[in-house]
Amino acid sequence: MIEAGILDDRRVELLKGEIVEMAPEEETHAYSSDEAGEYLSRLLGDRAKIRQAKPVTLSNNSEPEPDIAIVQRLGREYRSHHPYPENIF
Repeated sequence: MIEAGILDDRRVELLKGEIVEMAPEEETHAYSSDEAGEYLSRLLGDRAKIRQAKPVTLSNNSEPEPDIAIVQRLGREYRSHHPYPENIF
């Protein structure tokens, strides 16, 4: 569906094998998650990577997009897959 462009311009995530529409992000939510991401990035430095609003792959056929995920620093490995449960702190 992604390759065919069916989901272009739609905010969706995969939850338990189903495509679910995501609610629009309001200003206060965007501000708070951005500030939290910056704070965690400064706090953790090179010990972990902070991914904001990016998918993670879970074992229940889900790829949610959490506001913030603290993950292992695997560099280019994330070009071929999203963080798996074992990569998420």
